[in-house]
Amino acid sequence: MAETIEVTAPATSSGAPTLRRSPAAHLAGAFAAAAVAGDRGVSVREVPFLAQLGLRAVPGSEGAAALEAALGGTLPTGHGRTTAGGGYTILWIGPDEFLAVADETPTSAGEDRGPAEAARVGAALGEAGTRTPGAVVDLSANRTTFELTGPSARAVLEKGVSFDLHPRHFAAGTAIATVLDHVPVLVWKTGEETYRVLPRASFADHVGRWLIDAMREFAAPEVR
Repeated sequence: MAETIEVTAPATSSGAPTLRRSPAAHLAGAFAAAAVAGDRGVSVREVPFLAQLGLRAVPGSEGAAALEAALGGTLPTGHGRTTAGGGYTILWIGPDEFLAVADETPTSAGEDRGPAEAARVGAALGEAGTRTPGAVVDLSANRTTFELTGPSARAVLEKGVSFDLHPRHFAAGTAIATVLDHVPVLVWKTGEETYRVLPRASFADHVGRWLIDAMREFAAPEVR
């Protein structure tokens, strides 16, 4: 039988409903029910509406310097690396491609910092005709963020990610572009037992349900 899901629109400060929805809002109850406590514990939640800016600039160039000044942090210099500053963590995506993710979660669904932040940071590159090579694009609606935490968080991800997530190779502060159950994602380790998984918004339901399913075994006693 098909699952029926009802979603109530959150209200703005004026009391009017907003049509903005996080891609996995309908899974909040399922995430809470799937949480596992104890030595084998693991839980997942969506961190919605984070401002995300796609950046393009050649490291060491005038454009890179302009973006760094506007963001208040340096661009990471290699695969897997991240840097922090100015309210953003910047993830390395490619040799001249980066993703800046805001540290703060919006206080309401109606708050959308992405467009204004993209305009502010992009202005550092100059005006048309004299513009410094580089680009800034608001990608806030492109991906959502799942936060997986607990002693079994790594074991859950290892069911679907082929990349080596062992701490000696994948330390806190590392972020990579990879594939989780055939879905392109970013996997970012933000703490010793905490990971963020960023899929495209259109894959949020699939990835969210996959994580719930992968967590189930840890609710049962370990078989030795």
